[in-house]
Amino acid sequence: MTPTPQRHAYLPYVDGLRAIAVIAVVLYHLNPAWLPGGFAGVDIFFVISGFVVAASVGERERTSLPSFITYFLSRRMLRIAPALIVCLLVTGLVAAVFIPDAWLSDGNQRTGKFAFFGFGNVILAQHNNDYFSPISEYNPYTHTWSLGVEEQFYLLFPALFWLWSFRGRWRGVVTGLFVIGGAWSFVQAVQLGSTDPSAAFYLLPSRFWELAVGVVLYLGMSMAGRRFDAFDPVTPRWLLPAVALASIGLLVSLITSQPTRFPAPGAVLPVLATAALLGLLHGRPMDFPLVRALTWHPMLRIGRLSYSLYLWHWPVFVLFRWTVGTGSLATRVAAVAIAVILSVLSWRYVETTVRRAHRFKIMPRIAVVACGVVALYAGMWISGWVARRQPVLSISAVARHADDWYPSKKPVITNASGCSVTPTPVPVGDGFRVVFERKACRGPVTAPRVFAIGDSHAMAYGTMFSDYVLDTGAQVMLYNNGGCPFLSLQPWRDRMPHCAKVAGQALEDMLPRLRAGDVVFMPSLRVPRFVDQWARLPQEGMQELVFGDAAAKERDAAVLEGAKILQRIRATGARPMIEAPNLVLKAPLFRCADVWTASNPVCADGTTVNRAEFEHLRAPMLASIHSLAGQVPGSAVWDPFPLLCPVGAECNGFLDGKPLMFDGDHLSGFANRLLLPSFTQAVRQLQPVPSTAGVATY
Repeated sequence: MTPTPQRHAYLPYVDGLRAIAVIAVVLYHLNPAWLPGGFAGVDIFFVISGFVVAASVGERERTSLPSFITYFLSRRMLRIAPALIVCLLVTGLVAAVFIPDAWLSDGNQRTGKFAFFGFGNVILAQHNNDYFSPISEYNPYTHTWSLGVEEQFYLLFPALFWLWSFRGRWRGVVTGLFVIGGAWSFVQAVQLGSTDPSAAFYLLPSRFWELAVGVVLYLGMSMAGRRFDAFDPVTPRWLLPAVALASIGLLVSLITSQPTRFPAPGAVLPVLATAALLGLLHGRPMDFPLVRALTWHPMLRIGRLSYSLYLWHWPVFVLFRWTVGTGSLATRVAAVAIAVILSVLSWRYVETTVRRAHRFKIMPRIAVVACGVVALYAGMWISGWVARRQPVLSISAVARHADDWYPSKKPVITNASGCSVTPTPVPVGDGFRVVFERKACRGPVTAPRVFAIGDSHAMAYGTMFSDYVLDTGAQVMLYNNGGCPFLSLQPWRDRMPHCAKVAGQALEDMLPRLRAGDVVFMPSLRVPRFVDQWARLPQEGMQELVFGDAAAKERDAAVLEGAKILQRIRATGARPMIEAPNLVLKAPLFRCADVWTASNPVCADGTTVNRAEFEHLRAPMLASIHSLAGQVPGSAVWDPFPLLCPVGAECNGFLDGKPLMFDGDHLSGFANRLLLPSFTQAVRQLQPVPSTAGVATY
């Protein structure tokens, strides 16, 4: 006899568990110290999603696969897409207005674009942006990784679950498929965790097991005869201790979970604890202690808001980090309040409105899916259009005066006569070189060719190189070493295995191209930085790092190694020119350029540094650089610092209201133009010299 299909009742305790999960995530994102393992709230969501999604279609009558798929996807589309589209569009617009384009925000727009169709997690994994890294904290779309995992699971779910409606032995087959898939996924999570942690954290193959646990829980309960439309009449004595143990496990996981252990084995405790509570609390009456707590009205409200709150809290927090900061209680309270208000509006006017409209069955399910896809595509297109319009939409001083801020932003530079320079990148091993060459120009070449080599601090001279080529006709080849310095004389930077490799690749590509009269320019960050783009850096060890005996010995050893490289360059007839230690600031200037950034903690140290203190800080490295150049006749030292800090007791990051630095230690576009005459003069003066010549300084 075929059992009577059950009408799946609303399970209020599930909303209570959702509330716990979203509160944990919000607290962790606001301040990790408040709940160190709060990020495990996402793992709670995964288990709940697997359980609820399986329960929502578990008792449907047998139907065709296309019918089942359209039924399932239409429900998921109505549940997920409307609020997601609104959130992503609003976030994209606000980000374009307030968040300046920078290395720190480099992957944001691409993540947001792919988040519309649930692939933001793939972009994050490709960029190797660890969820716990500072870069991720400044991406307003980072949180969409978990939605991506769920949406990709929803595409796979119907094919695995459809056979469940066949009943009989097919239900065992379906259960087996999810068990095997979950076991495979867990193995993937363990293996990827040691080889590619970002992929393990973000991608479905290593997260499928968490959703599968929720699905298998439902399948097991259903096959065991548990009903979903009635309370169990008897409460076993062992139930209360079991619930208490599972609750303690969940609480412990939210306090003690460690990022390096996720998703496996770290997620095992929150996943199993959540599954245990879902199973143990099922069918319990409303007066059961934990059910009563989970169905407390505020918990139910938060649980119902959980999707919208999860969507909105992260972009709000990120916007605060970019602008006023979240360093004070007032800004944190304001951030939470705005996130809650937006969540309530989203739930009331987007989620609830769409859900009520669907009750009238205005269109068939296949049309719902099709319209959803069109709406997502339209949202993605609008988001891309807004991103492209950022220079016009932004109210940030950085965007409004881009030429003064960005040192290598323009792809083409053209003068009044139509002469142009188009920097062209060419792969070199794990790095690349950029060739600066002028086109459609008349006039002789009036200066030597320049070969520059280094990391982002070499790239920060992009505007100066373009202008140099435009003015002199000489070619510039800029070797970028994939984030690695070149002859920084700081072994902890130069000798990293990856950096030694790419520096060697660049040098071996450059040496055969050099000829007599060429200049090899070597810029680098040669003093410790005070600040990164996202945070102030601790300075406790700076004195020892610069003035300690060990540091002096390391610099001496680096000078000896560097002299060998300079000798190889001189053997080609080219002239080495080393950049002296340049100005560094205590605040990332581009994040402190607007009135609303005054309270941001990253700007607390101001945009000036004491000249005498900085001269003292750079003195040991300056001496080492002169020592290095002195060991190889024909070498020179170019010092831009006196031009960037010309007079007075303070070195200011702004000169006549224009920035000298983009962040704390990368030159601005304005500084590039300021330094061009000095650089050109220094390069022109490097003529062939006898082997007995000393060190030239410019």
